[in-house]
Amino acid sequence: MGIDAVLAAAQAIDWSLLGERTLCDACLGRLVGKAGHGFANAERGRAIRNAYGLPDGPCWVCGGLLKEIPKFADLVVAKLETWDYRTFLIGSKVDPEITNREEGLWAELRAAHAEPIKAEINREVGKLVAARTGKEVDFLRPDIAGLVDTQYDVVELEVAPLFLYGRYRKLSRDIPQTRWPCRRCRGKGCDHCGGRGKMYETSVEEIVAAEVMKQTGGSGHALHGMGREDVDALMLGNGRPFVLEISRPKQRTVDLAPVTEAVNHSGLAEVEGLRHSSREEVVAIKEDRADKTYRARIRFATPVDVAKLKGAIAALAGARIAQRTPVRVSHRRADLVRERVLRDVSLVEAEGREAILLVTAEAGTYVKEALHGDAGRTEPSLAGLYGTPCEVLALDVVRIHDEG
Repeated sequence: MGIDAVLAAAQAIDWSLLGERTLCDACLGRLVGKAGHGFANAERGRAIRNAYGLPDGPCWVCGGLLKEIPKFADLVVAKLETWDYRTFLIGSKVDPEITNREEGLWAELRAAHAEPIKAEINREVGKLVAARTGKEVDFLRPDIAGLVDTQYDVVELEVAPLFLYGRYRKLSRDIPQTRWPCRRCRGKGCDHCGGRGKMYETSVEEIVAAEVMKQTGGSGHALHGMGREDVDALMLGNGRPFVLEISRPKQRTVDLAPVTEAVNHSGLAEVEGLRHSSREEVVAIKEDRADKTYRARIRFATPVDVAKLKGAIAALAGARIAQRTPVRVSHRRADLVRERVLRDVSLVEAEGREAILLVTAEAGTYVKEALHGDAGRTEPSLAGLYGTPCEVLALDVVRIHDEG
């Protein structure tokens, strides 16, 4: 399957149809570029030229563009100098007139084994860049991709995000999981948000991202969590799994020890188990439907009747409840009725009008509403079964029942 395969493919083409049009070796060889292995298109072209006595001259297809491949490689290498990456990929933009001439010639010659000029540019530039940088080409998930605009000698970089996995604990009732932009100014800063552009001073996302951004020089960040807790809820126990995504990182190597140390000294959050991650793990975390156990401190309108409360708890444990979208989130959630299961409910202690409960619930359960009833929007509820109104004073997540 050497050069004989190339010449066999060339026999299917009526080369007289070229007329007075001359092609460079590479454009000539690219007409059978998918035939034979281990040859550059220029080698294929020289073999065809010799076999059929085809004249050489200015290239009618590329107009000399392929002679500029070393220059394009120089542009890419220079553009990549300030970026940290292990793998790369080259793409290109070519003058539409060139691709139109090329495709028209394919049709004329009925060239069944032709390869596009962009494929040749990408491959040959990639070879030179790999040799110059010592980095590897990755066709599936490159750290960085260089897009060469061959008309204007410009290289644009597409930088793959950096992903870090971990588990966080939220130790403050005054910060959300993720940055919460101001709804009025959409992040620009206004009187409503005190000029911050966001509704809270900081968030778990920002606390975790701060040190990572220092090290990577990324342009932005996003935290993808396995669900989320209310702003006024603590996230304790084994922590909530998350993946932090860093956009356009200039450095991809992160020293995770200082990240952990900085977060854990904030007094607002803690992290553990930091490691590098992937986009696939973001999807897996988002799709996970792990049960969660909550500790709830509630206050009733009257002193607790422990026996009666235990009866209500027994009726609620294991129950399938119907929850209409709670009033507190109705401004941002569709008004739907969702069915959820309370796996278990148990009484920890009761004193005066207050009680502490442990509630294990299916993912997506509005636990506060399962307790106070939300004015009848959740049925059954603890308040309804007990027969006395209650309010949830504090709600903390104490375990997420995934594999962690």
